[in-house]
Amino acid sequence: MQIEILGNAESVAEQNGALVIKTQQAEARVMVYSPTIIRVCISKHFSAVDESFAVIEKPQDEFTWQKLHDTIELTTPALKLVINKYPLRFNFYTTDGKPLSEDDPRFGTNWQAERVINYRKLYPDEKFIGLGEKAGDLDRRGCNYVNWNTDAAMHTPTTDPLYKTFPFFIGLHSGLTYGLFFDNTHKSYFDFGATTDEQMSWFGADGGDMNYFFFGAQGIRNILQDYTWLTGRMEMPPLWSLGYQQCRWSYMSAEEVLEVATKFRERNIPADVMYCDIDYMDGYKIFTWNKKTFPDPEGMIDQLKAMNFRLVTIVDPGIKIDDNYAEYKEGVEKHYFATYPNGELYTGSVWPGRCHFPDFLNEEVREWWGASFKALSAPGVEGFWNDMNEPAAWGQNIPWMVKFGERFMPEIRNVYGMQMARATYNGTKRILNNKRPFILTRAAYAGTQRYSAVWTGDNAATDEHMLFGQRLVNSLGLTGMSLIGVDIGGFMGNPTPELMVRWNSLGVYTPMFRNHAALGMSMREPWQWGEAYEQIIKKDIEQRYKLLPYIYSGFYQSTQTGLPLSRTLAIDYTTDENVFDIKYQNQFLFGDSILVAPVISTAETAEVYLPAGDWYRLNSDEKFAGNQVVNTPAPLTDLPVFIKAGAIIPMQNIIQSTNEPGDGVLLINVWNSDKPSSFVYYEDDGVTYNYQKRAYHKRTITFDPQKKEIVFGEAEGNYQSKYSKIQVVGHGFGDSTLDKITNNSNSSFSIAW
Repeated sequence: MQIEILGNAESVAEQNGALVIKTQQAEARVMVYSPTIIRVCISKHFSAVDESFAVIEKPQDEFTWQKLHDTIELTTPALKLVINKYPLRFNFYTTDGKPLSEDDPRFGTNWQAERVINYRKLYPDEKFIGLGEKAGDLDRRGCNYVNWNTDAAMHTPTTDPLYKTFPFFIGLHSGLTYGLFFDNTHKSYFDFGATTDEQMSWFGADGGDMNYFFFGAQGIRNILQDYTWLTGRMEMPPLWSLGYQQCRWSYMSAEEVLEVATKFRERNIPADVMYCDIDYMDGYKIFTWNKKTFPDPEGMIDQLKAMNFRLVTIVDPGIKIDDNYAEYKEGVEKHYFATYPNGELYTGSVWPGRCHFPDFLNEEVREWWGASFKALSAPGVEGFWNDMNEPAAWGQNIPWMVKFGERFMPEIRNVYGMQMARATYNGTKRILNNKRPFILTRAAYAGTQRYSAVWTGDNAATDEHMLFGQRLVNSLGLTGMSLIGVDIGGFMGNPTPELMVRWNSLGVYTPMFRNHAALGMSMREPWQWGEAYEQIIKKDIEQRYKLLPYIYSGFYQSTQTGLPLSRTLAIDYTTDENVFDIKYQNQFLFGDSILVAPVISTAETAEVYLPAGDWYRLNSDEKFAGNQVVNTPAPLTDLPVFIKAGAIIPMQNIIQSTNEPGDGVLLINVWNSDKPSSFVYYEDDGVTYNYQKRAYHKRTITFDPQKKEIVFGEAEGNYQSKYSKIQVVGHGFGDSTLDKITNNSNSSFSIAW
């Protein structure tokens, strides 16, 4: 197989808002999307239609460039792109000439048959973070990865690929940052200097174009803001989806679902969500109910609603071949399913047996799929769980000649799950009449945050998987995803009571808090572990509900900036080498101010790295200076959680579900600091889209350390808060006066909200 090189620039012109450079072998188009975002697309066969599943923004029409003797220079207020003409190479710099990322001068972009690869210079101190759901350490340097969405059952912390494709990473070197998004849906590859003798990194794909977006903003926060501007941001999730979720493969009948829900209420353990896995269906046929075990879905859901529970039901893409099945017959009649090149319908086997697979890349098919959810929404379902959408079929290897419309499997596999989630979201949003649906998907591609939450798939009941899961959550947060979950306790295997307790305590600080287990595994409900452990689990779930005002405000921040709720410490402490140390890489910030240190279930103490600043242990208000490792107690009753000095954290008193009004008191917790701080509090009805019409309550709360004063800004929006009064609680103030009202550091005072 010969190497085909990109070659030398033969012509340069500005055409239709792009800088077009032609070589004998190919054509490169350079487009500016913002001062900090430049797109480079190199192709031998440009499509007449420039489309992307991920990108929702358009390029600017104007930019500045000049042609010099051996180079072309394109400049923006934030970036300089120097294009070498002989041979054609693309090199990105800051405006003052500092290199951010450069093509390898020897190889640049080239082809081997249809496979296209870009080789880039590797800097001595360069680190790489991102790529979403990938094994390995926080720093990807020295690793290589494949993007090919896979039903990775029984995966380990070293398995690659997994379920999702997010071909976006952030490079760090010389005190600088940059981002790169390779928008190509084919099977793709990333090698961060794994096997090149530290000479270069490279990425590419089996087909398609060398099409990437370069992000030159300085600071990871700014890169994430730009990336999510380009690919879209999440909408506000339904508040109930942030409460505790109880799932299992499977609760086998309506009676069992109701029995579990009733026990939560009898034991006063807060919860909001029950799930139905595949056994609620008639023969695993999507959009049906098992008439024997779930004879009255509406009656069951009405009883759940009376206990303040919502129901989430699973859906898989495989449509069972059954002449008595409406969705099958309609899909065949209207040519909605994947085919072989000769027009025969592709058949693969999944849970229902022999199945056809909808072409979710077709808008008409997506609308048909979305409308079919009336069979679930009519009885009252408001949450929809998209599984097996890599797409999965027994044997895994769907032939590459299978067609979805005009596209073949190699081009669409990595976006199939995203397009299923898109169809599910748009359809159920329309059906639910202004109620927000909760959508969960296993497979995904860049931009999925616009439609769905994700979870990390079929994990195992081990400490290793618990820590690995947190790294996955933190890494997915670097790709625009904020509402992320893991199967608390492990999907496969049986956790020890200690592991279940420890994992549940970490679940408090996981964006989506879901307990889930596989068929045949031990029951996982909080009361299954004995009275003593039940009380610890209950206490931690109650802590989750206390934190919901803070968590919900954190998701508002995600909708505005793209910053995730769970954040690797590398976001805020990028130049601190300790955050990349394998001993501390699992630690994360939950929102702006809560530092969480995951600990295995068999340990009773932990070494925790506290970055710059002052920190307070949540359980005791003991103060610690940052930039040090502390050896701290970590009993099962108290996961190491620290609060950043100056933190403002709104909390509430215990409720049993988000549907309860509560006591009307909002607790504003403030931790003393010598530096000013602020927090944007956000609230809406948690259920509808009325917030998009200013039906919200938002205000900025600030702390002035000199005056020891809390200032509540003017409320924005026209939503009446459910809290009628606030109670300010000070931490670490000693004998100083907080707002000239209280002299006791841990006492509180109340004022009208």
